[in-house]
Amino acid sequence: MIDLHTHTFFSDGELVPAELVRRAAVAGYRAMAITDHADKSNTAWLLSNIVDVVDEFGAANNMQVLAGVELTHVPPQAMADAVLLARDQGAELVVVHGETIVEPVMPGTNLAAIKSGADILAHPGLITPEEVQLAAEMGVCLEITTRKGHSLTNGHVAKLAAEFGAKLVINNDAHAPSDLLSADLVRKIVLGAGMTDEQYLQARKNSEELVAKAKG
Repeated sequence: MIDLHTHTFFSDGELVPAELVRRAAVAGYRAMAITDHADKSNTAWLLSNIVDVVDEFGAANNMQVLAGVELTHVPPQAMADAVLLARDQGAELVVVHGETIVEPVMPGTNLAAIKSGADILAHPGLITPEEVQLAAEMGVCLEITTRKGHSLTNGHVAKLAAEFGAKLVINNDAHAPSDLLSADLVRKIVLGAGMTDEQYLQARKNSEELVAKAKG
């Protein structure tokens, strides 16, 4: 299992990074990214606390751990600069908090994230066909999420991704130990979104490729 969207108590998660990594390893995960909520005000601070420890924690638990951020409620016009700032501060993975239907995310966030070259657009809600097509062209992965609320539009995202050939990844958006789901349950959630087993396996492969690229 791979989860490229997780949170520690540096934002709204429950665990310190070391415990989050340990619990993920015990749960059977072999790679993960720590992606606490960020905007321009805290990106440098967050990454300064993560970048230098992820390899140590990963090695201790026989897994790969990426240092990342989830750019959250960043105004669309500021997104490109926020993505660049995160990369300049050492982010190995940049996730953007997409236009989920259960939060008041600014309209235009999905498009700005894609145009800015984020790695993953998380829970993109009722993303438009045009945005999905652009994500496919730019290689930005769209997230299928197991998280309550955000997952309500998984079927919509999966359908458009299949239509336009956009890459999907599957994440838990883990904030607590109970969010680290088993592979069997994750698969059932994915199938419930209308995806096939072949698409599920391809999404897992897409996550593996992001990890390999980050650690390459």
